Amino acid sequence: MKRLLFWLIILGVVSAAGGAGYYRFYRSRSSEGMYRTVRVRRGEVKHVVNSTGTVQPVRSVQVGAVVSGPISSVLVDFNDRVKKDQILAELDPQLFRAQRDQAQAALNCSIANLQQMEAKCVQAAADLSRAEKLLSVQGISDPMNLRPIKAISEADYDSAKAAYATAKANVALTRATIQQGEAALKLAEANLKYTEIKSPVDGMIIDRKVDPGQSLASQFQTPVMFVVAPDLEKKVNILASVDEADIGLIRDAQKRNQPVTFTVDAYLKDVFEGQIAQVRLNPSTVQNVVTYTVVVESSNPELKLLPGMTANLSFQIEKHTGVLSIPNAALRFHPKPEQVQPSDRAIVEGTDREGQADQGNDPGAKDGTPGAADRDRKRRHVWIANGGLLEAVEIITGLSDKSCTELVSGDLEEGQELIAGVKTPGTSSSSGPPPPH
Repeated sequence: MKRLLFWLIILGVVSAAGGAGYYRFYRSRSSEGMYRTVRVRRGEVKHVVNSTGTVQPVRSVQVGAVVSGPISSVLVDFNDRVKKDQILAELDPQLFRAQRDQAQAALNCSIANLQQMEAKCVQAAADLSRAEKLLSVQGISDPMNLRPIKAISEADYDSAKAAYATAKANVALTRATIQQGEAALKLAEANLKYTEIKSPVDGMIIDRKVDPGQSLASQFQTPVMFVVAPDLEKKVNILASVDEADIGLIRDAQKRNQPVTFTVDAYLKDVFEGQIAQVRLNPSTVQNVVTYTVVVESSNPELKLLPGMTANLSFQIEKHTGVLSIPNAALRFHPKPEQVQPSDRAIVEGTDREGQADQGNDPGAKDGTPGAADRDRKRRHVWIANGGLLEAVEIITGLSDKSCTELVSGDLEEGQELIAGVKTPGTSSSSGPPPPH
């Protein structure tokens, strides 16, 4: 009887242990099927700022007309490559040639008039010299008054002197008239040259606004005839609008020469690279949203980047390679209290003061240093399955992008599965790419 009782007790203990083990195994297997999981992986994490911009030439030179008149010919078209001083168009020169000939004739008249005035001046100088000699010669004495009579009167001498001064003044006046004529001739010749519209730089015609037969009136405002873009095949600028909240990161990236990548809709498979050239200080405010213009330079050897294209830019602020990273889905998961182990329920219920991100006076920063405060702000929890219930793992995060966040510290290994959400019907238990080999 005692022997039977002994075996019954042994059988009961074994049955209880087996039942408990089976219950734990079943609960663990059922919990694994309840959740979607992601894996810790090793790779690179980049912090970027995204923006949109417009492709613009580095320089665009507007070529206009200085003089007015009808256009007789247009010698270039859109997309033509031109050289400096190459003739782009011509205005009808007939009126300006007539003005030049008129100015030349007036100058010739002034030159001839100068010769005449110089001859009169020589004659007046000779008359004055003879008058001076006659004034010094004593003539016949007057028998009545017993006074000598002069060979020339003082009035005649004064007239000769005034005539000489007038002749000299006429010579100077004629010479000034010649200078005026020369200036008028230069003006007429310049206006005649302006009938040939020339390119001021080497470049490419990106806009043409005129046609033959069109008349230009440039009295009040210089009309734009062509737009020439120099060095369009060498480099272009992308003018991006960046929000004021991100402009500090952009300026820091500029100091560290961080690259910029962008795409355009015309070539979605091509990724272009550039560098931050300038952060303009002039703000733009639209509906209380403040943005700043950031100029990005990029090479354009194949002429794929055309003026006016919309570019989708990604400014790299910082990049870490070969680090462990956690998919952001694991950081966004928050379980219910009944799904976690009793020791971790305070974290879910918000009563765990040590695990919370500190605010205000930063009570979690034990040593009061900025580094400690930053670590407390980056302290997070992720969840793993352990015996049917979820267990919290405390981590410190680093850089973050749209898909994953850098793991700075924490008891996690590469390839380890983390809970990312509750599994819904029709989904697999594991989501996200497998860890790289």
